[in-house]
Amino acid sequence: MKLETVFVEKPWGRTDLPGHFSTGGRKIGEVWFPPPPDGEDLLVKHIFTSEKLSVQVHPNDAQANERGLPRGKEECWFVTGAEPGACLGIGLKQSLTAREVRQAASSGEIEQLMDWKPVQAGDFFYIPAGTIHAIGAGITLVEVQQNSDVTYRLYDYGRPRELHLDDAVAVARAAPYPPSLHRHVTGRQTEQLVDSRYFRLAFCHGEIPALEGFGPTFLIPIGGALHLGDMTAASGECVATDDPLCWQAEPGASLLVARSAQPIGMPH
Repeated sequence: MKLETVFVEKPWGRTDLPGHFSTGGRKIGEVWFPPPPDGEDLLVKHIFTSEKLSVQVHPNDAQANERGLPRGKEECWFVTGAEPGACLGIGLKQSLTAREVRQAASSGEIEQLMDWKPVQAGDFFYIPAGTIHAIGAGITLVEVQQNSDVTYRLYDYGRPRELHLDDAVAVARAAPYPPSLHRHVTGRQTEQLVDSRYFRLAFCHGEIPALEGFGPTFLIPIGGALHLGDMTAASGECVATDDPLCWQAEPGASLLVARSAQPIGMPH
C-alpha cells in the first residue's frame, strides 16, 4: 500500500519543494510517511532546508531505555538535491572531552569544530547514534531512520529553542566521522548501502531486490515510477509491501529499498 504523506511545517523549511510535492505556499521542512503497524520500527522522511538545522545528537537504544524511551535513533541520509556550497555537518574535526563539548556548545564554538562536508545529489551518509551532526541549508534528502523522535540539541545558532546539554553531552561521541560510512552513489547500478542491526537499505536502478529482514519492505522512488497493476508510485511517495518483487520499476527508474533487520517490536 502507498503510505500517507504528512507535510510538516518548519521555520527552516521551504516553499519551493520539488514539483511532485504540493505545499500550498506553506514552509515545509519535512515530509513523513507514517509506517503501518507491522513496520513501526522504521520511519521514512524527506527533508528540505532553507537554513541550518541545530547541532544535535541522538542516543542509542541502551541510552534511550535508561531515559524511559522505547528506542534510540540511528539514521541515514541520501542526498537528492543540493544548492552550490551546501554542506552537512557530521562529526568533529578532532576528538573532544565531554567538558570540552559542553564548553564549545555553550560558547557557540561547536559550529566551527564541526566537520562541514560539501555535498551533492547521490551522496549517502550513515549516521550512528552518538554522532554530532547538523544538516546545512539548501539541501534536499531522504532520511531512513529508527522510528524515534528523540533529539538532543547542543547548539542552535542563538535561536530561542530549548537545548539539552546534559543529555547531549552524555550520549555524544565527540570524534571525527568515520569515512567508511560515506559513499557517493552514481545511480547506474544497484548497491547495498546499509546492513546494520536495525535496518537494511539498498539503492536500486531497475530491478527491485528482496532484502532479508522482518516486516514490510519500504519502496522509496527517487526518479521515475513503480507499477503494480493499475497502481503507480512515483517520486515523493512511499510504498510498504510484503511482496516487493510484484512491483515493476520503469526503465531507468531509481529507488531506495528499506527493511527492518530485526523482528518488529523486539525489545531494544
